[in-house]
Amino acid sequence: MRALRISLIIVVILGGLFVLADRIAVHFAEGEAADKLKSTENLASTPDVDIKGFPFLTQVAGGTLDDVEVGIDDYEAATGTAGETIRIDHLKADMKSVDFSSDYSSATAASATGTATIGYDDLMKAAKFRQTEVAPGVLAQVVGLSDGGHGKIKVAVEFEIQALHVKRTVPVLSSVSVANNKVSVRADDLPQVAGAALAEGKVRQITDFQQAIDRLPGGIKLDSVQAAEDGVDITVKGTDVKLAG
Repeated sequence: MRALRISLIIVVILGGLFVLADRIAVHFAEGEAADKLKSTENLASTPDVDIKGFPFLTQVAGGTLDDVEVGIDDYEAATGTAGETIRIDHLKADMKSVDFSSDYSSATAASATGTATIGYDDLMKAAKFRQTEVAPGVLAQVVGLSDGGHGKIKVAVEFEIQALHVKRTVPVLSSVSVANNKVSVRADDLPQVAGAALAEGKVRQITDFQQAIDRLPGGIKLDSVQAAEDGVDITVKGTDVKLAG
């Protein structure tokens, strides 16, 4: 019995040491991965990297990590216009089946899904709305974006009737969707000015717009969008997503 008790104690101690070594190793690996991702994506701050699954060392020996979660607070995505970016907030991505090279210099996930938010002010800034003539003597310009409720965006359009020196802001409820990796906004109903309907094509030049969201981390792409209280919530997905290298 004494020998059995001693053997059990040794097993418990060795098991505890293995768990400790495993957790130290995964903590180190998360830090290295975060630094590599920051460098690869040219991030302003270090992202959060969480390697899931236990034991970590067994996954390393096999050359594949089952599940890696990445969090980036602020990411500057390309807009399709040279030198210009749009801010993406709270980007969180879940990477599955991450294969890494023998020298750990590169890593690629078989698939990835994630979520993020584009603030209305950031979308407004990137879209660069300009005042346009929609009818003789009538100018229009988008002056605000906000939550319209029930998954809609409220587009505030300011009309100016030059002859009367009158300005009027009209709210336009609009639907939001993804089209060719762009956030697409289209008015559900077109506004009237002074009780008169304007030419649809002219008004839609103002109310409807698309904003490209390019070069997201690892090559992930827009999947869906949904208007929310603080901005447009987006989901992203991709395959063969590069975390590094």
